[in-house]
Amino acid sequence: MSVVEVTVKSQKGTCAFGHKVGDKIVFNGKSVKGDICYSALMVLLPKVYAMRYGVEFPWAKDKDVIYNACPDPENPVVFEIRRIRE
Repeated sequence: MSVVEVTVKSQKGTCAFGHKVGDKIVFNGKSVKGDICYSALMVLLPKVYAMRYGVEFPWAKDKDVIYNACPDPENPVVFEIRRIRE
């Protein structure tokens, strides 16, 4: 299993939670380190879980990195989801 790091890559408008570019959340299988809003978490968690167990997404140029936006279309936050192979 891999550790997955999620990093805020861009943010437009006003994020109600307060996410800023550079914010990092680390999922290591035992804990979640860093702050993340529940709306973004619900969108990201299936991909984080999949990447921890080796899934590769066919559209990803780099098999260890994908991107996903939060569900707020007026104030989108784009997250990079990166698998850290151990």
